[in-house]
Amino acid sequence: MMRFQTNSVFLNWGGSKLSVYKRALQAIAKRTLLKVTLVFTLFSILAIAHLQISISRIGEAASNLLVIWGEAWPPDFSVLTNRASWAHPPCESSIDWVCSPAIVGMVQTIEIAFLATVFGMALSLPLAAMSATNLSPIWLAQVIRQVLSALRVVPSLIWALIFVILVGIGPLAGVLAMTIYTVGYLGKLQYEALEGVSREPLEVARAMGLPRWQTARYFAIPEASNSLISQMLFMFEYNVRHGSVVGLVGAGGIGWYMQYYLEPFKLYDRVLALILVMYASVILIDQLSLRIRRRFIEGDERVQKPRWRGVFLPFSAGKEN
Repeated sequence: MMRFQTNSVFLNWGGSKLSVYKRALQAIAKRTLLKVTLVFTLFSILAIAHLQISISRIGEAASNLLVIWGEAWPPDFSVLTNRASWAHPPCESSIDWVCSPAIVGMVQTIEIAFLATVFGMALSLPLAAMSATNLSPIWLAQVIRQVLSALRVVPSLIWALIFVILVGIGPLAGVLAMTIYTVGYLGKLQYEALEGVSREPLEVARAMGLPRWQTARYFAIPEASNSLISQMLFMFEYNVRHGSVVGLVGAGGIGWYMQYYLEPFKLYDRVLALILVMYASVILIDQLSLRIRRRFIEGDERVQKPRWRGVFLPFSAGKEN
C-alpha cells in the first residue's frame, strides 16, 4: 500500500513537472512567434520605405481600374465570331469562327503547351535520372542539378524574349522558351520522384550487375511512372496558363492577340473576352487532367487500377499481373 502511494506521489510530481515544461515551451513559442512577427513587420516597413510605395498611388490605381472596367464591360465576344485576317501564322479555313482570334489564339496556346511539355519531358527525364543520387555518382548528380537550376532560374518570359530575338515573332519562340523552362522545372520534380523510389528494386538491379542506365530504364522509371506522368500533366496545365504570358512579348498564343488589342487600340472589351475564353479553357483542361490523375493514382485501393507503366511501358504489364 505504501509502495502504491509512493508511486502515486512520483507520478503526480512527474505530471506536474511535465505541465511546467509544457507551459514553458508554450511561453517560448509565443515569444518566438512574437519576435518573428516583429521582424517581418520591420522588414516590410523598411521595404515599403525603400521602394517608395505610397498609399495615394494605390488609390489612383483603384480609380484607373474602375475606368478600365467601364471600358471592358461588357466583353466583346466578337473575338469568337469575326475572322482574324491578321492571324500569325495565317488561318486557311473558310469558316470565320474557326479563324477567330479567340479560337486561333487558344488553339495555338494549347499546341505550344503540348509541344513544350512533350519535348521538355523527353529532355528532362534523362537529366533527372542523372541528377538522382541513387542512380548516378554524386559529382554527376550535382553538376546536372546545377544545369537544371540555371534553366529554371530564368523565367519563361525572359526565355521568350531571348528566342523572339533569335528566331523572330511567332509560336516557335514560344515552344522553345517553354521547353527550356519545362526542362528545368520538370527535371527537379522528376529527380525527387526517382530518389523516392523504394531501395529494394534498385538493390536487385545492382545485384544482377546491371549498369546504371538500365537500372533507371527498367526499374526506377517504371516504379516512379505514376508520379512522373502526374507531374507531366501538371506541367501541361502550367504551360497552358503561362502561354498567355509569353504571347505578350510576341511568342505566339492567345497572349499575342491580347497584345494586338491592347496596343495601340486599347480594346479592353475584346481583351476581357479573350481572358474569359482562356479561363474557361484552363478550367476544362484542369478538370480533364484531374479525372485522368484520379483514374491512375487516387480512389479505392481495393480496386486494381491500371498503372502508367502498363500504358506506356507494355513490357512491364505482365509482371504486375
